[in-house]
Amino acid sequence: MWRDFIAERAESNPEAVAIIDRINNRRWSYAELEREVISWSSWLHDRGVVRGERVAYLAPNRLEHLTLFFACAKLGAILVPLNHRLSPGEQAVIIGHVEPKVLLGEGVAPFAASVPWHDTREIRRDGPLPPPPALVVGDEEVLLMLYTSGSTGDPKGVLFHAGMLMANMEHTLGTGVLEPGDISIINTPFFHTGAYNVFTLPLLSLGGTMILFERFDPGEVLSSIEQDGVTIFWAVPTMFQAIHDHPRFQTTDFSRIRVLLSGGAPLNLGLIEGYHTKGVAFKQGFGLTEVGPNCFLHQTEDSWSRPDSIGKPMPLSQVRVVDEQGREVGPDEVGELLLRGPHLCQGYWRDERRFRESLRDGFFATGDLVRRDREGFFYVVGRKKEMYISGGENVYPGEVEKQLQAHPDIRQAVVVGVPDVRWTEVGFAWIVASRDVDLEELRLWLNPRLGRYKHPQHVHRLEALPLLANGKIDRMGLGSRARRMVTGE
Repeated sequence: MWRDFIAERAESNPEAVAIIDRINNRRWSYAELEREVISWSSWLHDRGVVRGERVAYLAPNRLEHLTLFFACAKLGAILVPLNHRLSPGEQAVIIGHVEPKVLLGEGVAPFAASVPWHDTREIRRDGPLPPPPALVVGDEEVLLMLYTSGSTGDPKGVLFHAGMLMANMEHTLGTGVLEPGDISIINTPFFHTGAYNVFTLPLLSLGGTMILFERFDPGEVLSSIEQDGVTIFWAVPTMFQAIHDHPRFQTTDFSRIRVLLSGGAPLNLGLIEGYHTKGVAFKQGFGLTEVGPNCFLHQTEDSWSRPDSIGKPMPLSQVRVVDEQGREVGPDEVGELLLRGPHLCQGYWRDERRFRESLRDGFFATGDLVRRDREGFFYVVGRKKEMYISGGENVYPGEVEKQLQAHPDIRQAVVVGVPDVRWTEVGFAWIVASRDVDLEELRLWLNPRLGRYKHPQHVHRLEALPLLANGKIDRMGLGSRARRMVTGE
């Protein structure tokens, strides 16, 4: 059952700081945040929003992403944060799919919609409004809908029910990852799961403080670490790389940070070592939209000795690792990760068939390839769809990228499969490096580290890797570009 923990904190510790809003340069206590939530809830209720209705919101990171979410939860309604980086046409398609009762955003609507557009900056909520009804929200009721990036096909509306959100919080809090006095950062977009679930909702339920930024800026993060006393935060690998490469990284005091957590993609071990020089524990996590972002736990003491591991499954996570025939694989064998538990989403909005196709005996097929060692620690090898077959042998790009990024002059690497007359497919390596590194040098570097069939046959240096809206590397775009360069098509 959903807990109205903002109301609880407003009652038990009203003056504690819940949000430091860097966009509007304001601090919000739990009591002030609860009053803002009630005001929005009353406004939505006055416009006919009831249990099960959708409320869509289109804007960069704003406090309203939180106040509208908690306001919708009071009504049993569903908040749908929209990706403001999509084109107006793409946004209009999603709005048509959602059919929201209320559509809100900033400024003028970027697309024509059948639902009236409300500019949140123009809305006045000063007058008396009827209080929202007191509801009990059951575990199966959906409170949040997030659309996947759509980089591999049509976007899907993932349904976060109350039980899933609460399970994610229980996962995070029950393992001692967070402490009541923690201060963390929101610098990832709210149209992806991380902004809500790592660590915003768990930490607010605990009475901690979140610092809200409009967008990611490595200099702002470094300033916040020193000025705001940040104790823990998470980001995707490209963000951690940008923070590390910032001129102020070496002089910034990290002493109050207890741990850093990376998610979204495997991390360069050399980059982790760069943070270790600051005396900071660094963990790699694992999750995805459909099963939540906190599925594995890496104990802090283990993160120093096994920096490339994602740890072991959370207590509530049921895990299988299977081959192409669905058979369990043994230790140190690569297989696809399947997950099940109370943190599994309810499905896809108006697309039950597509969700069923993602299940294997009740387990969600993640598409991620992993291995586990004999002590039960898990390691991400790559994505199933990224694997290519060279001369009849499976090649996992993540394994190759790990060794390329161990090269002293290579900061980042992405390997994709491209057609080859002799071997059917071979690897094409995109690298970000401090100097040109040719194919022969790469082969000499990889010879003692990887079998020859895993060596890339092409290499191309970039100034920076292209990113998707969620900060992840655009692997599909790089794959298409590599194939065009090789085939000339």
